[in-house]
Amino acid sequence: MTPAPTLVTSVGRRRSALIVLCFVQFMLVLDDTVVNVALPSIRDELGFTSAAGLAWTVNAYFLAFGGLLLLAGRAADLLGRRRVFLSGVALFGVASLACAAAQEPWQLVVGRFAQGAGAALASPAAMSLITLMFPAPEERAKAFGVWGGVAGLGGTMGLVISGALTGLASWRWIFLINLPVAALALVLLPRLVNESRSNRKARLDVPGAVLGTGAVVSLVYGLLQAGESPWGDAAVLVPLLLAVVLACAFLAVEARAAEPLVPLPFLAFRTRAVANATSLLFSAAFYAMAFLLMLHLQTALGYGPLEAGLAYLPYGAGILTGMWLSSRAVIRLGSRRTLVASFLLCSAGLLLLAGLKPGDGYLSGVLPGLLVASLGAGLGLPALTVAAVTGTTEENAGVGSAILTSVQQVGGAVGLAVLVTLAARRSDALAESTSPLTAATEGFSLALTVAAALLAVGAALIAMLLGNLRSGSAVDADGVPAESR
Repeated sequence: MTPAPTLVTSVGRRRSALIVLCFVQFMLVLDDTVVNVALPSIRDELGFTSAAGLAWTVNAYFLAFGGLLLLAGRAADLLGRRRVFLSGVALFGVASLACAAAQEPWQLVVGRFAQGAGAALASPAAMSLITLMFPAPEERAKAFGVWGGVAGLGGTMGLVISGALTGLASWRWIFLINLPVAALALVLLPRLVNESRSNRKARLDVPGAVLGTGAVVSLVYGLLQAGESPWGDAAVLVPLLLAVVLACAFLAVEARAAEPLVPLPFLAFRTRAVANATSLLFSAAFYAMAFLLMLHLQTALGYGPLEAGLAYLPYGAGILTGMWLSSRAVIRLGSRRTLVASFLLCSAGLLLLAGLKPGDGYLSGVLPGLLVASLGAGLGLPALTVAAVTGTTEENAGVGSAILTSVQQVGGAVGLAVLVTLAARRSDALAESTSPLTAATEGFSLALTVAAALLAVGAALIAMLLGNLRSGSAVDADGVPAESR
């Protein structure tokens, strides 16, 4: 077995490589939310005929990103992390151009799916490169603090940038702005990072990826249809039953696969398992919050696209503040206490937002909830990331990174489908007995209250199950912290 190549040769190149990787991650996460503010303009120009169809401009990205991540993470380990990263960035750039040029609804949805596939290739490869570039616990925590902060800003700035570009120019520019970032990454990264791959030969589990992605797509499709049709309708039941069948087939294939997408021993360590489970709840709550709050600002509170985007700027400041505190809190308090505090703050922030009424002002109504939720999110994101890749090595860094990011994207898609459906059903139930504005507000409030409850459940799971790791914790011979057993 030949030794793994050194990824970088100097501290300066490591920092430069981290900057490039963070810019790309900013772009990838930005596209999670960048269409939210522009949805009305996209609907009117391209002629989407239903809310379910319009929702696919968001969920096509989520599902391709989340559904293909595990396969892409394994491909990064086996084929070369730098190679897979650059391939993903190139695909993402081409797909962004296709989205900007779309003339029909299906063209935009296909372009968004291709964007998600490119993101699936690039993101886990980038995370595994960072994991290997910064092997010491303290420097890895700081690197992921920067990485998580940039990712959090990407989610926030997607709404701000979308509002500005949609209000001042055209929604097509929300995709065109990706092209310079993709081009710079393709030029610079090969000069900064050497190739890195696992020395172990293995097969890629393509059947597992197809079945897993198909199961999630069917689940989300069925849940979105439930917002417009009764639960007993064939449009809802058939995709949900298909999701169950595909999920069972996925488990059967994975149990027999020589190289499964998700090796069960990898998730047998409690720290990784708890981090990924609670990341699912975190993403379900926050992606749905961003979608629902943006609609609420523009309908119930009367904001324009630009105003709605700018209203999210303090959220970015809260994320950055939380990120700045996170690595310090983990070092001093350990991951468990830091994450419990994070999830409880996030839950409190969502409850404040759930209480918004049509006549509430920005400073007294919207801003307090945004600041509390964003501070909690910033505090928790880096700690969740570090916990989810605890003990990963040259052999499985891509798998660990891919599992975490896949959980986040799939959680976002499922959370969006479930909570938007809850909001729609609550609003429809009240539509005949109250005003449309009141009905919409009640639906919004119910969905965010449920999201807050999900985060409270996450806090309880962390408090009961997660080892209280600190930076520099002792590890065993397999590289797994002793406290995570």
